[in-house]
Amino acid sequence: MTEQRESGRTIPAPAGGWSSCSLAMGELTTEELAALVSGGNAVALVPLGSTEPHGPHLPLVTDVVLSDEACLRAARSLRDRGLPTAVAPSIAYGVTRYARGFRGAIGLREETLIALLADVGRALLDDGFAHVAFVNNHLEPEHVDAIDRAVQEIRDERGPTCVSFPNQLGKRWGRTLTDEFKQGNCHAGQYETSLVLAAREELVRRELLIDLPPLPISLSAAIRAADGKDLTFAEIGMERAYTGAPAHGSREEGEQSYLRLVEMIVTEVQEHLAEEGEHTARGEIPVLEKT
Repeated sequence: MTEQRESGRTIPAPAGGWSSCSLAMGELTTEELAALVSGGNAVALVPLGSTEPHGPHLPLVTDVVLSDEACLRAARSLRDRGLPTAVAPSIAYGVTRYARGFRGAIGLREETLIALLADVGRALLDDGFAHVAFVNNHLEPEHVDAIDRAVQEIRDERGPTCVSFPNQLGKRWGRTLTDEFKQGNCHAGQYETSLVLAAREELVRRELLIDLPPLPISLSAAIRAADGKDLTFAEIGMERAYTGAPAHGSREEGEQSYLRLVEMIVTEVQEHLAEEGEHTARGEIPVLEKT
């Protein structure tokens, strides 16, 4: 067994080294985590989401399920590339305004989320991680902007290589995802239903799913048209808190979408660490237009 030094103490490393450690940071012991970050190049992936309604067929934590799964798959890929990587415990609350009026819409103020993420990012860096990536699947504009602002706060203090926000709303990655996603009809629709089917199939209420008619309302277009005015799901016609075509979701589509999301995360982490590439810049989000 190899040993690592920390604060003058000898820390026994896991018998198989960091590659044998659990992908989930929360499942590690303090000594296992010390071994994982000891090389100075460890990556922490932080799954972000929301607690809010996702139709009658998906759970309130749908966005967190998506982020958790994408992070676990990306962590495996990064480890295969020689980067010690762990998935931090997820943050399941975000800025959630449009879903108000439905039970389960539990939101934070932007200022609260910015402070929370900035503190978590700093703490992970102080704990020995070389890079922190915030991975998000709750796409409410104010929520996304809050993440962006927290990331910029950390960059201003610690430099550009230590933190990233791989973001599917930028043109670079959004164009690789499904037509429904690009149209903005994807809140609990075919896109998200497919991703939950591929990650946690047991959470999908299939008996309700099959009878849900398509609802061709672009949430992103409605938000843009509101131009900052107060808006709710119900007011734009999402009376059951979904849009798109959830009954068309499939595990196969979900698997393909995860491939794209993992590519996004892995590529941006590597680019930020190398200080090169065309990683998502501040101010780029949200930019997708309805196709």
